[in-house]
Amino acid sequence: MGNKMNIGWIGLGAMGRPMAANLANAGKLNVIWNRSAEKAGDFVKEFDVIQAQDPEALASTCDLVFICITADKDLNDIINKIKPVLKPGSIIVDHSTVSASTSKLIAEELKGMQVTFLDAPVSGGVEGAKKASLVIMVGGEEEGLKKVLPILKIMASSVVYMGESGKGQATKAVNQIMAAGINQAVSEALAFGEAMQLDMKKVIDVVGGGAAANWFLDHRGQTMIDGKFDVGFKLALHHKDLTLCKQMMAELAEGDKGLPIVEMTLIHYQRLMAAGYGDEDISSLYRLKKELFTADE
Repeated sequence: MGNKMNIGWIGLGAMGRPMAANLANAGKLNVIWNRSAEKAGDFVKEFDVIQAQDPEALASTCDLVFICITADKDLNDIINKIKPVLKPGSIIVDHSTVSASTSKLIAEELKGMQVTFLDAPVSGGVEGAKKASLVIMVGGEEEGLKKVLPILKIMASSVVYMGESGKGQATKAVNQIMAAGINQAVSEALAFGEAMQLDMKKVIDVVGGGAAANWFLDHRGQTMIDGKFDVGFKLALHHKDLTLCKQMMAELAEGDKGLPIVEMTLIHYQRLMAAGYGDEDISSLYRLKKELFTADE
């Protein structure tokens, strides 16, 4: 693919919009589509791109299609809509977080049409999407990745090839399990520190300079203490991703084998979602951790 390829983007949600905006600002985006036409219209007003009438219209004119939506069903629906109009030699890059098995099936199906499908989930949250500092983990045909790598680098600080189709999504699952554990540890530790009546700013500073230092403490520690949970990564979406991890584990292992951190976090997230906090950042878990030290008061 040369520099004149026509590039389309499907999905302008919390992550998709800033990612697409970075491509548009770089002059590398031609056409967009979003389920909510209003969001797409707002994007077109801000950037020099075309709003497609539907996914099929977008895919019929594009050599490279980016997809950034929510769930397996949504991805399958989009793929089924655009399949009849995809041109041989075109490439689809999926930034959604879905199951590895879904990615494998789509890649195999499209390969028969001479269309390359790359599963390319991202990590870095809304901040990373806005700052073009995402980490992208890619599964699929390496030759396909090489063709689109310069475009991916516009949105990311790191693009890593993980292997065959599904490996990108499997790597994202590792990321999401780890993020759950870090969220559990940091929120619980800070709630404990607050219960011990420590100067929490000093706690965050000193712990953040030692062996327990981590991104989540650095970027969410103070906001948790302040009771602010503006979205960097929506709690309900992490719940969806962890449910996928649980499903992938069930496919991987026979018998009643679980993922303890995932199981615990799903229960906690479900409680928070039932209480109306699903649209907050995952650091909202701090709300439950504080209850450990206040329930008997």
